[in-house]
Order: sequence, then structure tokens, then C-alpha cells
Amino acid sequence: MTDIFEFKNKINIEKNHEGAISWNSPSNIALIKYWGKKEIQIPKNSSLSFTLSKCSTNCNLRFKFSKSIKDFKFQLFFEGKREISFETKMNTFFQRINRYCSYLNNTELVIETSNSFPHSSGIASSASAYSALSLCLMDIEKSFSPEISSEFFFKKASFLSRLGSGSACRSTLGPVVIWGENTVFNDSSNYYGTKYPKGLHDIFKNYNDTILLVDKGKKHVSSSVGHDLMNDHFFSNDRLSQAENNIIQLCDVLSNGDIDQFIKIVESEALTLHAMMMTSNPYFILLKPNTLKIINEVWSYRKTSGSKVCFTLDAGANIHLLYPNNEFDKIQNFIKKSLSVFCKNGEFINDQVGYGPNKL
Repeated sequence: MTDIFEFKNKINIEKNHEGAISWNSPSNIALIKYWGKKEIQIPKNSSLSFTLSKCSTNCNLRFKFSKSIKDFKFQLFFEGKREISFETKMNTFFQRINRYCSYLNNTELVIETSNSFPHSSGIASSASAYSALSLCLMDIEKSFSPEISSEFFFKKASFLSRLGSGSACRSTLGPVVIWGENTVFNDSSNYYGTKYPKGLHDIFKNYNDTILLVDKGKKHVSSSVGHDLMNDHFFSNDRLSQAENNIIQLCDVLSNGDIDQFIKIVESEALTLHAMMMTSNPYFILLKPNTLKIINEVWSYRKTSGSKVCFTLDAGANIHLLYPNNEFDKIQNFIKKSLSVFCKNGEFINDQVGYGPNKL
């Protein structure tokens, strides 16, 4: 396991340097959820996710480094428009990573990002955005220190992205990523994501994820607030034990291809996440009536058809429908016939398990 002090660079740069770097990084969907944080962006329990393929963020980073620049500056453009409100949040990220990227003190950045999916569509855009940005930053660091290994490059990118959005650390790798210390894998870390080290069963290598867009509005309770409510939650200890047990079971399932057990674990994790929200103090509900209607339709369809489709949820109302590739056509028909009516404007996004980011 990498000591986080190794991430503190002491680069002595004498020459001015400027350029442009672009990365594409995917979002991800957690199968084992983390809910609750300790100190800055440290999860209370480990999580495990599928990296997605199509739902991603492009980040183009233009940088100028000079000893004459005394104060770090940046501008952020989202889909061609400068976003001051995003810059305020991102400023916190840069403050957190400054000790690990000392060259930023003498750098000016222009950040241009765009998503392949609609904004506020319930897909983890912060995960793809911060991972793409962190990969660009690591490319700058590598230009100063070409000896950086590929392993260290992606590990530090994951570490940096976590300081912007916890789930972002799982988007710098693929197809299955673990974040957080657990009793299954000695190399797992609270500070960055690691690849699932076992052999992945063939059926999961091209697993489908169709995102059903039930609600595209802003959540009335943010994930950050929800995480904080776990600190004094009456069921917190039981939840931590459940998550640990589920990650042990799911890691075996991903190797042996037991889809029935996969369904039980994944749906239980999704419902438990929302159960913790509904039993916190203060309590809140992010599910919508159409979320529940879809869940019941999925259960009914699975019972009558023998399908292996299942669902999961992030901290919101939208459904991620997970199913093996050999059911793609049937599930598409099921969605169009029975589920799209519960989606906002009938919208849904087809995605699939992916294998990580790409340099553009």
C-alpha cells in the first residue's frame, strides 16, 4: 500500500512551462454503497463499483507554469460557459490538494469540461469530473517528473480525485473498483481506489446499466448532508457490519458468476442506503413515487419471466437497471413497454461496464 506521504511532491522546476492536456473519465455506479464519512473524504465503510463506459466527462486543461506567477488562479468552463458557482466548490478541492501538488502555487489553469450525459440526470457527474481533472493534473506532474510510473500515476490521480468527490476515486480505474479498507483485500485503501484483484466472471465483463431518469431536479438534501447524518445514526454500527459482510459475499459472486446472489446483494444495498436516509435524524426521502413503481415492475417482470434484471440506486430517485448482455433486447422492450412511462419525458440512458479513463 502506498504511503500517502509519497504523494507530496517536491518538484524543483526552473523553466517556464505551458500546454494543454485532455482526458475522458467515466462515471461509476456503486454496488456496495458507502454512506458516512470520517475526516476529509474518508469513508466509514468500503464500497465497490462498476465503472461505466458511455456516461463520462471530457476535461481539457490548459496550464501555464512560471516562477513569476505568485498566486494560483483558475477558471472553469462547463460546456462552453464559465461557471462561477462551480469554481467556488472546486476552490475547496484545490486547497485540499495543494500540499500534494506544490507546483500549483505557480500555475494558472483554464478548465473546460463537458459531459456525455445530461446535467442533473442523476448520474454521478462529480465522480467523472473530478477524476478527469485529476488525471489532467497528473499529466502536468508527469511532464515535470517523467520517471513517474503508470501505477503511481493512476494511484495518485485516484487519491487526488477523492479530495474533490469521494466516489471519484473509483472512476480512475475499471471495470470493478474497491475503495476503503476491508477484511477481504489487504491492498484496499481509504485514500484511493484499487482494482478488483480477482478474475472477473465473463458475464460481468459487459454487464449493462440502463439509467431510468425518474427525476432530473436538484436533490432537496445533498449527499454531503446525508453522509454527516450517519455520525449519530442509531443503526450506523449495524450498517457498517452489513456493508462489510456484503462486500465479502459480492467479491466471491463477481468471480463465480452467481447472478441470483448478485441480485440479492445489490438490491439490498440500494434499499438499505435509502433506509438509512429515512431513519436518520432528521429523516428524509429521496425516492419518488415513480421510483417505487419501477421497482415493483422490475420485481414482477423478474418473477414472471425468469429474467436476471435487477436495480440499484444512488442517493437520488433514478434507477440503475443492471442486467446481463444476453438479455439486452428483451430488457429494452421491457423498458419501452413498461418502465419508460415512469421516466421524466420517457428518458433513459443505456450504458455498460467500462474499463476506465482515456487520454484524448
